[in-house]
Amino acid sequence: MESRQAQRKNEHLSLARKYYDQAHASHPFDQVRLIHTALPETAVADVDITSPLTKQIQLNAPFYFEAMTGGSQAALTINRQLARIAAKYQLAMATGSVSIALKDPAARESFTVIRDENPDGIVIANLSSGASLTDARAAIDLLGADALELHLNAAQELVMPEGDRRFFWLDNIRELATALDVPVIVKEVGFGMNKVDVAKLAQTGIEAINVSGRGGTNFALIENRRNHKQDFAALAQWGQTTPESLLEARAAKSGLPVIASGGISSPVDLIKAAALGASSCGVAGYFLNILQAAGPAALDQEVADWLTVIPRLLALQGVEHFTNLPVMADTVLAPELASYVQQRQLL
Repeated sequence: MESRQAQRKNEHLSLARKYYDQAHASHPFDQVRLIHTALPETAVADVDITSPLTKQIQLNAPFYFEAMTGGSQAALTINRQLARIAAKYQLAMATGSVSIALKDPAARESFTVIRDENPDGIVIANLSSGASLTDARAAIDLLGADALELHLNAAQELVMPEGDRRFFWLDNIRELATALDVPVIVKEVGFGMNKVDVAKLAQTGIEAINVSGRGGTNFALIENRRNHKQDFAALAQWGQTTPESLLEARAAKSGLPVIASGGISSPVDLIKAAALGASSCGVAGYFLNILQAAGPAALDQEVADWLTVIPRLLALQGVEHFTNLPVMADTVLAPELASYVQQRQLL
């Protein structure tokens, strides 16, 4: 019989699929419009889609498998399938929180399978921003990880009946970023960031920020379904969307690579995110939903399609390198998002 923590991981997987349509009922990237250029003056063959994940790590493609799961037998199957596809297409892959594997040896294979299936790929370990240095090193060693992703999940924890109630993270992030031998990324879990958050994180020594905005997997909905004592349904729309968070990050001028995740569900979304300042994009819920609903062959085909379409979209914009999108791609913001920018004084 699986541990209580493993059962919780299975609940997360089940509820993420159950609430997928509700969480994606509105699509924040519809608030962003790309301006077409009739004279691209480029060729698809000349397009370069490499992009930075951190200051040290370069990606072969501008998207990767963002943190999804780990810690149960169901998670082991999913991570094996994801890792095989990541290896085939040379995509980076982040794990779910490794903390369960550090407490329960039975959970370790659901994480180590990622490195087993993708021995030469970029693997990103994932822990809480409150993790100890000992645990951080253990998680990195367990996976042979190329980077460590520290998650910020105050809203999720507060809805969880068994969640944390104290959130003092900055000093610990600074300690981990200084002491570890691999790059540290700090990410939200779907509630976004503001410009003050980004500015504070930029002073800690980390190498990338993942704004992870509202619009994808909604952990307020998921954890509220598990909470039988209090009702936090009012938090279903809590937080900044991914486009809002990217605009906040752009205003902060941190100098760090900014990763977009949360609601990225098409190559066009990815191009829009980059036009707003994203250096790369993490995709979790969209790919996981395909995998769970249609199987690994369907996800394999979807990834192949993205890798075909993205260079064509860049050529359509007259952009030969993905990293030039923030400078070369023009956007128009819908009234709601434009009002947000004005009220938040982000220009």
